[in-house]
Amino acid sequence: MFNRITYKKSIGVFIFVILSVFLFVTCTSNNQPHQPQQNQPLITPAAFSSYAGTASCMGCHKDIVNSFMHTAHFQTSRKADAKNIKGSIEEGKNEFHYSDQYTVKVEKKNDTYYQTEYVNGIAKVAQPIDITVGSGKRGQTFLYWNDGYLMQLPLTYFTSLDQWTNSPGYSNRITFKRPITTRCLECHSTYFQSLSSINAFPEKFSTQNIIYGVSCEKCHGPAAEHVAFHTKNPQEKKGKFIINPATFSRVQSLEMCRLCHGGRLSKTEPSFSFKAGDKLSNYFKMDSAITNLADMDVHGNQYGMLAASKCFKMSEMTCNSCHSAHENETGKTELYSQRCKNCHSTNGYACTVKGISEIKNNCIDCHMPEQPSKAIMVLLQGNNVPVSASMRSHFIRIDKEATHKFLVTRKNKG
Repeated sequence: MFNRITYKKSIGVFIFVILSVFLFVTCTSNNQPHQPQQNQPLITPAAFSSYAGTASCMGCHKDIVNSFMHTAHFQTSRKADAKNIKGSIEEGKNEFHYSDQYTVKVEKKNDTYYQTEYVNGIAKVAQPIDITVGSGKRGQTFLYWNDGYLMQLPLTYFTSLDQWTNSPGYSNRITFKRPITTRCLECHSTYFQSLSSINAFPEKFSTQNIIYGVSCEKCHGPAAEHVAFHTKNPQEKKGKFIINPATFSRVQSLEMCRLCHGGRLSKTEPSFSFKAGDKLSNYFKMDSAITNLADMDVHGNQYGMLAASKCFKMSEMTCNSCHSAHENETGKTELYSQRCKNCHSTNGYACTVKGISEIKNNCIDCHMPEQPSKAIMVLLQGNNVPVSASMRSHFIRIDKEATHKFLVTRKNKG
């Protein structure tokens, strides 16, 4: 079943999935659930028919949806096409050389994109890019369908260097056989219907019952009943049969985000069972999560790093204190810094660093600097040592080294 499929010109369009791009690396291993205890009821994921899809939200929430569609969350998985596949397919820029003999190229044949293995210049294996995973902010990885199973392709696009690289976690050899699980997809989509039992590995999926990206229904819950009710009752202005995260307690709000930003969690119930507002420990073995700050990586455990911060411990802050889920705020350090000041300026805290006026509008690069990930490392062309992706630390602290670096950088630019 998993034998390599030799390229044929008649192969049709498949799909392609990535990690925000990179989360797949940490979840493709040790992600099988624990066996439920005997007589313990098994929670069942919502049926695909209970979802309405993002387009159905447009009628009443057009402005919010149009804004949200530009966020990294919404774009973290999509059906592959020419518009959302990052990386060049221009000859000479579309390949990664594993050795003098072995190369993988990203190519377009008719209307389909492929990753093709070449041995001494001869095409040996070609698989279509069916699904993109990751918004492309830092990178993108790709998946293809194999008889209902999803497999990761060998090349990933690394945005900061504009290069194709060996996919994170892969050894320096070509492989098309890494299976993707529902736990991976749970953080990069709203819904994939598994056709396998909870303990199956690899898992088989419906190729039709899919909702790509972290969509409205990821945080507001399946909305088919909500849409049906308000279509019949347009005079009713209070939202019925829908989840409103604005009403959540602090714990509920944090656990909604912790589902995907809380490090590696071992599931005890089927993926896609958890809904916003639920108690996370009903679905995951919480003692499997990394809680030691020294062992946390800047990728994937933003909750753990934030929870270790003094700001978090001395306030009622949640992820939404700084992040607007409906807006694309990537790179807006001045906006995030203003949110820092909303608390700190009223509590007698003020920046005391002198030297550059811009530092007053940038708390982020000093107190939450970007750091290299130990989990997300890619092998660049011609290198034997992997290069780390840099990500924003969510451990908020006084960091003299980061502050010095910021000051030096700004002075050199000025």
